[in-house]
Amino acid sequence: MSREQTLHRRIRLWVWLFIIGLVISGATAIPLQSEVHFLSKHFANSADNSLMSKWLLNVEHALDDVGSTHPLLFYGTDWLAFGHFIIALVFVGALHDPVRNKWLFTFGLISCALVIPYAFVFGAVRGIPLFWRVIDCSFGVIGAIPLQLCRKYVNELEMKSASIAAAEHKVT
Repeated sequence: MSREQTLHRRIRLWVWLFIIGLVISGATAIPLQSEVHFLSKHFANSADNSLMSKWLLNVEHALDDVGSTHPLLFYGTDWLAFGHFIIALVFVGALHDPVRNKWLFTFGLISCALVIPYAFVFGAVRGIPLFWRVIDCSFGVIGAIPLQLCRKYVNELEMKSASIAAAEHKVT
């Protein structure tokens, strides 16, 4: 297998992992109440005074209250999921032609970087505990890893193509 084929294969692998991560992340925004009930049941109890336990119970009560009085607000998380699905769909272009669509990797890296200030600013405004904002920031950090690798591999493919084109030009 040539170096070019290896790079294409690696890019496809990392792009697929990124797409799958976006889809899973988006899908978890839809059944929010049942997910938090599950987490509370298995990881939190009123006797436990840990920050995580208190946070999960607080979120569970808030979601139950919203669900019983204003369920229309969950429509916002449905749209959050939709946004994740659409962004994942856009990255299919990088699967087909990563060099031509390398701007997607830059776009994704900028988006991942913006997760951090967004989580800290709006998390503080909404009263989200610091430890949870750090967890939210980890999505941006983890998402940046495959995108940075893809950008590196695309740059290598471009340099290889440029050197081949230069060699062909010299011959003619």
